[in-house]
Amino acid sequence: MIRVDVKGKSFGGMPVLGPIAFEVAPGETVALVGPSGIGKSTLLRIIAGIDLDFEGEISRPEVVAIVFQEPTLLPWRTAAQNLMLIHPGLSEKAALSALESVGLGDKAAYFPGQLSLGQQRRLSLARAFAGQPELLVMDEPFASLDSETAEAMLVLTEALIAAHRPATLFVTHAKAEADRLAERVLLLQQREGGAVLARP
Repeated sequence: MIRVDVKGKSFGGMPVLGPIAFEVAPGETVALVGPSGIGKSTLLRIIAGIDLDFEGEISRPEVVAIVFQEPTLLPWRTAAQNLMLIHPGLSEKAALSALESVGLGDKAAYFPGQLSLGQQRRLSLARAFAGQPELLVMDEPFASLDSETAEAMLVLTEALIAAHRPATLFVTHAKAEADRLAERVLLLQQREGGAVLARP
């Protein structure tokens, strides 16, 4: 069980997040939505363990995978090497299998610069799921994609989540994405002391 209990988060003395508490069950997919700039990505970074400068406590599993809005791939490494560098125990065969699961089985020797943005996003997904995460955190993984590519990514992400069943928390601006992927949608709203969860 992932337990989030943030008492507060500030930047330069300015409150960004107020009290926010919720849980994500194993295998559950939860969407986090709200206006641009309200602090969704900040909260996600806290939950993922990237930002430790906050008041409160996060209970998360050991194996966490993160999919950022930008692919964050190493341009001087091949697709397969990008997977194996993050997961040192991953064999070449397992890396190829992970690439095949996202439709990139024939791109193992390609460098990120030789891949389209959609293919780079697929590679980021392959890298995330290759480690068999217990918690998957995604920060607007379908942003900046054309409608056809975004739809293909949605279908692929649905299939990967169904196959691996990690607890999943993702940020999106698109209500349709939240309604489609998530079993539960959490809405952040602005308050004087920082963003908080809207009551159902």
